[in-house]
Amino acid sequence: MNSDGTSDATQLRELIGRARVVLWDFDGPVCRLFAGHTARRVAGELVEWLAEQGLRGLLEDEERETADPHIVLRAVDRRHPGSDLLAELEELLTRHELRAVPSAMPTAYADPLIRTWSAVGVQLAVTTNNSARGVRAYLDGRGLTACFPHIYGRTADLSLLKPHPHCLHRALNATGAAPEDALMIGDTATDFQAARTAGVPFLGYARNVRKEKLLREAGATTIVSTLKPVLDAVRRRD
Repeated sequence: MNSDGTSDATQLRELIGRARVVLWDFDGPVCRLFAGHTARRVAGELVEWLAEQGLRGLLEDEERETADPHIVLRAVDRRHPGSDLLAELEELLTRHELRAVPSAMPTAYADPLIRTWSAVGVQLAVTTNNSARGVRAYLDGRGLTACFPHIYGRTADLSLLKPHPHCLHRALNATGAAPEDALMIGDTATDFQAARTAGVPFLGYARNVRKEKLLREAGATTIVSTLKPVLDAVRRRD
């Protein structure tokens, strides 16, 4: 039971029943992008590239040791926003994401859920901090491109990365949906924060206990550890 006395299953049915548009985070709910091309290694290579430019000192110790390449990117953005250095670093990350696509691991039940939701007339969009180029390459490879006419990824203005709701606003504007008629599926606190700011209901996907804990600490109340109950609910939807 949740604190308001409703069950996760009840909340899940309500979320799915209301949704006319579903906004998907990419890395996590759709696939594990760095399953075979680890995020830690990518972050390390971004740090190494900065060191080659004589800029290793630009990062704090914890930023140099991070397993999240976006932390490196954000750190440089804070210190050199809009710079050529930042643009080169972002392009390097995009190339790493594209190289990771062939070894990305599809999230269990994501493909049939995407196809089923699309088939019943629900509009789908990707709202992600990853590069839209990488997203399109992955969707092309899975035969899912037609399900996602709207893909909104990382822009040149990195201050607009989630938790900023920019990509969600773009998706809502493109689909003509009111926030309350949409649903976002995400696996991080920043996904939840962006959805809350945009006024969009949120469904958390947590593939392990640690991720669930972080989502609940952020304030998410409806969380699934697998997309199977979501797929089952969509199939039962009138």
